[in-house]
Amino acid sequence: MKAVVLAGGGSDPADPLYELSKGLPKALLPIAGKPLLQWVVDALAAAEAVDTLVVVGLGAGCGIHFPDGTVFVPDAGSLLGNVRAGSLAATEGADPSTKVMVVSSDIPAIRPVMVDWLAAQVTGSQDDLYYLTVDRAAMDARYPGSGRSFIKFRDREICGGDITILRPAAFLDGGSVWKRLTEGRKSAAALAKAVGIDVLLLFLLRRLTVAETARRACARLRIRGRVIECPYPELGMDVDKPFQFDMVERDLLTRGGL
Repeated sequence: MKAVVLAGGGSDPADPLYELSKGLPKALLPIAGKPLLQWVVDALAAAEAVDTLVVVGLGAGCGIHFPDGTVFVPDAGSLLGNVRAGSLAATEGADPSTKVMVVSSDIPAIRPVMVDWLAAQVTGSQDDLYYLTVDRAAMDARYPGSGRSFIKFRDREICGGDITILRPAAFLDGGSVWKRLTEGRKSAAALAKAVGIDVLLLFLLRRLTVAETARRACARLRIRGRVIECPYPELGMDVDKPFQFDMVERDLLTRGGL
């Protein structure tokens, strides 16, 4: 499987990590002796399930040690633009059923075994989107006071993971699904139109489980999707704020290498 690593975005004075990054791109911020991106690249390169890396936003000369065969894609200027650019590069000339693993560059606690576990969950299935979730209880036990945003459903309280697996052919041809998802990031009204006001109302009333919400939303978007319950809080512990940086750095220094 090809992995697309999202390493785009510059250093903005409004970013909570700006003082730590000293103007460097966030992906190059050193933590526990290595840049954030290096931790992610090392884990993906060591995973048996990953055969090629596509890095979006940074080039070969950025100071990161990339495995041979890494493909580099320029920053497209937005999160969704980078997902699209990286996924298109990863699947150029490939079978339409090809799936791609899209990975954030700010989850340095990731390990190869976690990557291989996730890849195994989607082997043999033909959904268009696989969305990773982490239960609040698991996150709180692993990273007390993590500062993650949790969403309450009827059955669970979860946060999203920072790895998604998708079948780019279902989204990236410029069709209606991609357009609706893109517009849905701009306003609550656009999101309601995309997934259905009825789904949002039932969710707000906590009448839906996680699986029911995913099923209804995917039906409205005319895609096949599946929620994957992740036992690894590390895949949802991104580093966005200084206290999260300190928490994760202490953890990385304690655990040592991969």
